Amino acid sequence: MGIRFWPFVVEDVHVRKRPTETSAAPMMQPALERTLIPKDAAASLPLRILRNLALQDWIVAIYLTVLALAIALGNGGNRESCYRMVAFDAAILIVNIVLVRGELVKGVLGSLLYRLCAFLPVFLSYFQLRWILPTVTTRSLDAQIYAFDMRVFGYEPSVAWDRFVNPTTTEWFAFFYFGYFFILMLHVLPFIFGAGNTKLLRHFALGIFMQFCITHLLYMAVPGWGPYHELKFDHELTGGTFWGWVVSSVHAGGALKDIFPSLHTGAPTFFAVFAFLHRKEKPFKYYWLPLAFCVSQIICATMFLRWHYLVDIVAGFTLGTVNAFASRALVAWEANRREETGATPVFGGAPVAGLVAFVRNLSR
Repeated sequence: MGIRFWPFVVEDVHVRKRPTETSAAPMMQPALERTLIPKDAAASLPLRILRNLALQDWIVAIYLTVLALAIALGNGGNRESCYRMVAFDAAILIVNIVLVRGELVKGVLGSLLYRLCAFLPVFLSYFQLRWILPTVTTRSLDAQIYAFDMRVFGYEPSVAWDRFVNPTTTEWFAFFYFGYFFILMLHVLPFIFGAGNTKLLRHFALGIFMQFCITHLLYMAVPGWGPYHELKFDHELTGGTFWGWVVSSVHAGGALKDIFPSLHTGAPTFFAVFAFLHRKEKPFKYYWLPLAFCVSQIICATMFLRWHYLVDIVAGFTLGTVNAFASRALVAWEANRREETGATPVFGGAPVAGLVAFVRNLSR
């Protein structure tokens, strides 16, 4: 595979052996045309957009649409400001799709633009849920969730583990709970800036979009504050630096009624299962096992620190595991569809590698 670098244009060019003058040459020609010549290259802008849309584009579009409908049907206040938030997210998505899927911006710039603007609406919407969730519903199902746990499981970890609460144990679990954000960044940022349009990236991205969008929507269906708000405990949670960071970050940026399913469980579970599925490849072969340990502590921390009920954890773990397997199957299906329709790559070339090569090309 070779790469040509033009100003803000990076194209993947598949180098194939020249077919010999045999009967095999006619058979190779259609495959060569599918690789180098996209179908309907002169199609109108709407047709190019429709042809090039990826599954994750549809998922985010549906997610924002459902979010807007939920606001419209909600029984809370502050509706206009919530509309503006969702409209802003939708504008980012639409501009991104028109420019990149419409093939108006290509190469390094197009790849970087798409990666940033694809993740941004979902990322922003989490922080907006702080206002959107109370607009969608004013109810809280904490009592029902706790009753469900005791009826089905006969056990509530936050209550059962209260006797183990002390500054040392609190700080231990707070360290891992806060470490979730580092694990998130260590996975998302390298994939956004460093990965090419590989099956690995497409699997990861689709799974993440599914995980966050489904979780955010379920928050509205099963709202609740968590055990810390609903239940009574004998021991107060006290710790050091990490416990202080956890409390301040949750109250400053958290959605507050975002308990079912547990995203702090679901997302790390997806990372762990994803790493396990790709454990034969670097770097996952080296760290999937340590990652699994860290994820187990994060999951325990969500209950020990009284943020989640047991059913929240079960739901988050199940969703993360199912998404890891389902997104892998969907990526394989989508790859075949895009090849048949001549769609452009989902992500394009790696932005960092493309920019480095472009700078080197200029310096020659």
